[in-house]
Amino acid sequence: MSAPASASGSLEWRISSTCDGGQCVGVARKGQMILIRNTNAPQGMASEFTVDEWRDFLAGAKLGDFDGIA
Repeated sequence: MSAPASASGSLEWRISSTCDGGQCVGVARKGQMILIRNTNAPQGMASEFTVDEWRDFLAGAKLGDFDGIA
């Protein structure tokens, strides 16, 4: 599901410490949902995921499940 990032109010957006000011991903928690947005378009759409979906994604990323995509 997607929602306008501007509708997310004053959330604490987190950005990776490895982001060097280029195109990065911002992540915030809103209740029981995790929002993800492009830092170059902070007023654009944010994708929404459940906490369980986010945890599963992080676990897969740590295991290397997505290596080779980029």
